[in-house]
Amino acid sequence: MGEYISKSHNKSMLLYHLVCTVKYRRDVLTKEVTDTLINVCMEISETSDIEFIEIGTDVNHVHFLMQTTPSYSIAQYVKLIKGKTGNMIFKINPEIKKKLWGGEFWSDGYFIVTVSKHGSEASIKEYVKNQGKNKYDLLYKRDEHIDF
Repeated sequence: MGEYISKSHNKSMLLYHLVCTVKYRRDVLTKEVTDTLINVCMEISETSDIEFIEIGTDVNHVHFLMQTTPSYSIAQYVKLIKGKTGNMIFKINPEIKKKLWGGEFWSDGYFIVTVSKHGSEASIKEYVKNQGKNKYDLLYKRDEHIDF
């Protein structure tokens, strides 16, 4: 659950549901790739104002339920997430770059929507879990240990 974050001049609770699609909608989200993704996201959390509440995949795209502060624009946060995760996935899993013809890991666009703790955070979680035609794989959930 999102919590209020107090800074020196503001107090906020900014929750977002971000969806990023793999370039060409390729099915490359293997266990190795998703492990890299989670590790990089945890590093991002340690060095930025982004806290990942939940991360999940559905074959060719990744859902992030995350909390940020009003320090940067959401476009800057998305650029940080997509840039660092894409670079590290290619570095640690070089075979994926070949499957994407040597290009980028993520498609250029993304979907993002704000989430209200008091109105629809649970409904977004339920949607993310049940959406799509394929099995949803929960990769990370804050405050819970997931056995694979």
